[in-house]
Amino acid sequence: MTAPYYREVGDEVRAFTAAHATRAPVLLKGPTGCGKSRFVEAMAARLERPLVTVACNDETSAHDLIGRWLVKGGDTVWQDGPVTRAVKQGALLYLDEVAEAREDVIVVLHPLADHRRQLHVDRLDLTLDAGPGFMLVASYNPGYRRGLKELKPSTRQRFVAIGFGYPAAELEAEIVATEAAVEPAVAKRLVALAGKIRKLDELGLAETVSTRLLVNAGKLIGAGVPPRRACAVAVVTPLSDDADTLRALQDLVDLAL
Repeated sequence: MTAPYYREVGDEVRAFTAAHATRAPVLLKGPTGCGKSRFVEAMAARLERPLVTVACNDETSAHDLIGRWLVKGGDTVWQDGPVTRAVKQGALLYLDEVAEAREDVIVVLHPLADHRRQLHVDRLDLTLDAGPGFMLVASYNPGYRRGLKELKPSTRQRFVAIGFGYPAAELEAEIVATEAAVEPAVAKRLVALAGKIRKLDELGLAETVSTRLLVNAGKLIGAGVPPRRACAVAVVTPLSDDADTLRALQDLVDLAL
């Protein structure tokens, strides 16, 4: 398995590796677009484990994740859901934005996130022990969830938590230059722009500029789009729908690039 590009920021690789060795589930906490999902992909390759990813939302039920009976060709057959497949394979099970999940999903996960490491499939009246190498990983954006759904202490305290944030400017520029395949000078200007926007709390943005948005802008620039236009469509417009806010952001782009 070829590992995707991931630039370590702190000691997250060592912490994650130790958690896997000790069979501890991991909760990745951090803002949108800071590299949580890429980190999980890189660690799955590093640990040589299959990766099963579930994008959590409030419409997904426990049965969607565990499995269900289906009618095929006149026969009723059982189809494993992603959680059941991961348990059987000894995979890394990644629940992206776990706070979005319905309560019945969270309840099902509890036995997988403690010493039992088990999944109960009620429709088969079967309890599965997690295969060797299995690891439960979840991501959570505390800033985005503030005032909405929060993870309960009974869930949070089952996990080892690794905090993520946006990298220091020099390191973020290295990441943008590598990911977007642009000149380091271009990456530095994009990161400098992000730094200015991130300091403007008065804009009231639900989410600020992520490293992901900078990479997207860099890729457009690399494809020949003028820098200001690339930032308009890859950074400014995705951040807000408010006309005044968009004008303020575009003014910053025009000054920075």
